[in-house]
Amino acid sequence: MNSSLQTPDKLAGQLDDCLPQTQCTQCGYTGCLPYAQAMAAGQADLNRCPPGGEQTMLKLANLLNKPPKPIDPSCGITLERHVAVIEPEHCIGCTLCIKACPVDAIVGSSKRRHAVIAELCTGCELCIPPCPVDCIDMLLMPAHANWTTEQAHAARARMHRRSERLVRQKSEQSARLESKAIQKLDGLSESMDPDAAKKKAIIEAALARARARRQQGNSTESKP
Repeated sequence: MNSSLQTPDKLAGQLDDCLPQTQCTQCGYTGCLPYAQAMAAGQADLNRCPPGGEQTMLKLANLLNKPPKPIDPSCGITLERHVAVIEPEHCIGCTLCIKACPVDAIVGSSKRRHAVIAELCTGCELCIPPCPVDCIDMLLMPAHANWTTEQAHAARARMHRRSERLVRQKSEQSARLESKAIQKLDGLSESMDPDAAKKKAIIEAALARARARRQQGNSTESKP
């Protein structure tokens, strides 16, 4: 299919479907979809996905009607899928790896040992840098070496659900903080504290800034 006859959004979606959805950022973009969008816009080459390897590159070349290229070595090398494994005896339960995982493949809670769900791990390695005790290794497990299109699309769905959850949690936290600030204002209105007016002004200014940021965020999200 001639890519020049498609809209950039449609082409980006088709390119994204070809990518392994590891969200590893080795391509230089923040995830698979941003990379696909850059390719659709003619701003990125088709050979920047080491996890996808030659097979993915050929699919991208076909969609873009461009000649195949070897994987760009500056992005990394293509390896069989490795899975993150956490050494339980060294894990301190800091949750930093959980926060870093783009597809919710790590389970655990604060100050409790964490574990990786091997079949969900994309092998992106993003959990390794934030670990303060260096207790995460990438291992080749034959049972999990293959990465199918179905697994890739499932990983993408988990990433979207995670993103939606984080946005919702941020909104809920902002609402709680705003409620506390309003209660503080109400208390100051009845206070005999000589600095009450000054404190009220500080809190009201903080509330105004928070509301402005929220309004700006809502405006940005509503744009097509």
